[in-house]
Amino acid sequence: MTSKLQVDLGERSYDILAGPGLIEQAGERILPVLDRKRVFIVTDANVAPLYLKRLEDSLTKSGIDHASHILPAGEATKDFAHLESLIDVLLAAKVERSTTLLALGGGVIGDLAGFAAAILLRGVPFVQIPTTLLSQVDSSVGGKTGINTKRGKNLVGAFYQPRLVLADTLALATLPGRELRAGYAEVMKYGLIDDPAFFDWLEQNHRNVLDLKPDAILQAVLASCAAKARIVGQDERESGLRALLNLGHTFGHAFEAELGYDGRMLHGEAVALGMLLAFDLSARLGLSPQEDASRVAAHLAQTGLPVRLPAVAGQSWDAEKLLAHMTLDKKVKDGKITFVLARGIGQSFLERNVPEEAVRAVMQDFVKMAGS
Repeated sequence: MTSKLQVDLGERSYDILAGPGLIEQAGERILPVLDRKRVFIVTDANVAPLYLKRLEDSLTKSGIDHASHILPAGEATKDFAHLESLIDVLLAAKVERSTTLLALGGGVIGDLAGFAAAILLRGVPFVQIPTTLLSQVDSSVGGKTGINTKRGKNLVGAFYQPRLVLADTLALATLPGRELRAGYAEVMKYGLIDDPAFFDWLEQNHRNVLDLKPDAILQAVLASCAAKARIVGQDERESGLRALLNLGHTFGHAFEAELGYDGRMLHGEAVALGMLLAFDLSARLGLSPQEDASRVAAHLAQTGLPVRLPAVAGQSWDAEKLLAHMTLDKKVKDGKITFVLARGIGQSFLERNVPEEAVRAVMQDFVKMAGS
């Protein structure tokens, strides 16, 4: 029941394999892309007890030498300190340019291990083995790697493509419901960008997706990966079209930055709120029907994703602080923020000339509703 897609990037092309049981099959699946039978696994404290031994057993069965390092779980791990410690561990293990790193975990591990692979010895191969819905449908595909800084999310990184992506859909069964819903926000994003039929399908099938019904979850993962692969194949380094994949992220990253990436708001939750604001802003600017913005909000509510900023202990949301975070977005050009807006469901586009007062009004109104 394994399905295969390709990210078409010429000599850097690679396959995405999705289906149940791929961690147990990892050794044989990875073998064709290895330069030598030696790998180093990077994972975290949440994932290791669940899947590290299964992966190691599969590698051993295929005659692949392996070592591993377990990092703390959580977004706070995506920083300079943990990157430096990981690099030191890899160098101490005498990793060579022919050694392949295996990123076993969610988006944090994929981004951090991928960035380490990009800079270690000026580049070593790596394979993504994503274990969360968010990483399977988004962060493991496309070669964006990086870390956060106190100035913002993913501001230090590299475009560096994996050799292979193995998305084991059975791994999703161990996710907490909140994590699963957060990943669903990224699935929903692909329908909102340019596939209204997929969004229609999600409105009808979201319960089956979130209940991890085999056919539904595999279809959701494959549709999302196919959409991302198509866009990345046309614009690998985000010079234009690929920026559409950031729908909701400019707003969402501001919420995460304000909370210091401490887990009180998951990335997918922030993206969900960001998509809501993107459609609200589009409607206020007369670009999109208000009915579509309402439809987005209704679907978020149906799936249990947030539709307003949470009331967080010790946190007072401030519109001006959030706007300041947005000015540090990677898509800022000549001092102007590039927004992903929409003319309707599945009709997203890029816009640099958004009136500042309109953005401020949207944010101020949203902050007023916080926790209500």
